[in-house]
This record gives sequence, C-alpha cells and structure tokens, in this order.
Amino acid sequence: MTQYLDFEKSLAEIEGKAEELRALARSSEGMDVSAEAKALDHKAHQMLDDLYKSLTPWRKCQVARHAERPHCKDYIEALFTEYTPLAGDRNFADDHAVMGGLARFNDTPVVVIGHEKGNDTKSRIERNFGMARPEGYRKAVRLMELADKFGLPVITLVDTPGAYPGKGAEERGQSEAIARATETCLQIGVPLVSVIIGEGGSGGAVAFATANRVAMLEHSVYSVISPEGCASILWKDAEKMREAAEALRLTAQDLKQLGVNDHVIPEPRGGAHRDPKAAIAAVGETIAALLKDLSGIDRKALIADRRKKFMDLGAKGLAA
Repeated sequence: MTQYLDFEKSLAEIEGKAEELRALARSSEGMDVSAEAKALDHKAHQMLDDLYKSLTPWRKCQVARHAERPHCKDYIEALFTEYTPLAGDRNFADDHAVMGGLARFNDTPVVVIGHEKGNDTKSRIERNFGMARPEGYRKAVRLMELADKFGLPVITLVDTPGAYPGKGAEERGQSEAIARATETCLQIGVPLVSVIIGEGGSGGAVAFATANRVAMLEHSVYSVISPEGCASILWKDAEKMREAAEALRLTAQDLKQLGVNDHVIPEPRGGAHRDPKAAIAAVGETIAALLKDLSGIDRKALIADRRKKFMDLGAKGLAA
C-alpha cells in the first residue's frame, strides 16, 4: 500500500473510498458498485495529475525522500548483470551506506557506485540512512581508481541527505575524504555518468556527481544544504524550510536551467515510488544514451570536458 505524503491527503481519501466500495462489493454478493468505484478512480487519477504537474520545491523534496522510491540496490539489481561488490577502503572499514563494484551494463563492463538508504528499519540502520562516513568516500575513490586503471566507465547513483556529521567521521577526516573523492572524479580518464535518483545532499552528493554527464529524476533534488538546515542557519527556524527550498533552486528543472544537470528523466505519474519498474527502466535508458554520447572520446578530452563543465557553472548561473 502506497504511503501518502501530507499534501496527498485528499487523494488518499478518494482512493480509500474507492477501495472501501470494492471491499463492500466483495463481502456483499450481488452488489455492483463498479461504476461508482470507476468514477472515484477517474477523479483520483485527475487529482494525482494535478498535484504532480505543479509541485513546489518543498513538495519535490518530500517526493525525493519518499521511502518507497527505488534505491541504489534496486537499480543495480534491475539494470546491471554480473555485479560483484567490492568492500572496504583498505584503511579503516567497509561503509554500508556506499555500495559499489564491478558489473556489466548492457553487456559493457563498468564500475557502479551509489548511496544506499535501505528499505526497512534494520537495513536503514545498517546503511546509516545513506549518509556515508569517510571510509565510504575512500571506498568510492578506490573503485574509481580501479575503473581508471582498467578503462571502465563509471556510473554513480546519488541518493543521500548528506555526509554523516558524527564526531567519529570528523575525527577520521570526513571533509578530506569528500574532497579526495571529488578530486578523483575530476582526474579519472574514463566516462563518468551520474544520476541523482532521490536526494543529492551537499558535498556528500558532489563527491559522486562531479561527472561528465549528470542526470536527475524529475522529482529528485540536489542542493548544497537541506532546506531545513538552510532555514535553521538563515532564519533560526527549521519550519521555514518551504521558503528555503524555493531560494535554493534545488529542483531538477531549475538545475537544468543553471547547467548543473544535463538531462531530466521523466518519472511515472505520481512519482517513481508509484511505479518503480518504469522509473528504473527510464534511468537505464538515460544512462545508455549518456554513455553512448561519451563513447570514443579519448582520456584527455574526457578530463577536459569534465573540468570545463564545472568551471562554467558560475557563468551559467549568473546568466540564468
């Protein structure tokens, strides 16, 4: 059963009434309520379309964080074959918030790396809700360097509220690890494609998304700070997160205009959580197209292309 967001309460009521009618018909032989249920379904579909065609930035944040959206693990299982996970940073530990390894995408050998949030209480705790520690970023660096050594394209799937801000993470060099991962993204001489599949939070996302091509799902978000964090700093009031979300220009559509992302991937009606298979298929098609766009480009040109993309961002932002 779909978990409804707070702005979907009226939709939940209509779909609930339709289901109640069907349940009543199943329990009462000879009762025909198909016409009434169909009318409610039509009304619900129309309401869903109306809600999602004009989402505010804050509502997009809510959709991007929806617990039932497909996560990194779901994309890897559906889009990649022969996935062989590689663990550990060869220094401290293995960070379960970051998963990655060797795989095949459309029969092409690649390295895939992503943030994994988990899908139930146990796995969310194990994955630290997708918030990577320094060893997660160092694992990503190790995998990117491996890809560079063997000439394998790198695909990253970004979905994190941000890097873990705990005391232990800071003691082990969180900021240095993020900077090193970002630097490695800029240095490797293989195609690097990144997809924001949910939240792209702060430096924790940039460390994976400093890519030749960046794509975002239609209702994903990508920002230097969460709206709540921004509101707390600017207005000393986390409840002003709606105003902060507007000001941050964190939606896929705004960031396409600013040149931060290169492609917006349409989501199924009502968001990726309502039809995960369709969302995953759309992401797969986009990755294939972006890799094709980068194929045949030599090492120096790939590095130059990536650096130019990010050096030009300020100028594009001012123009917008």
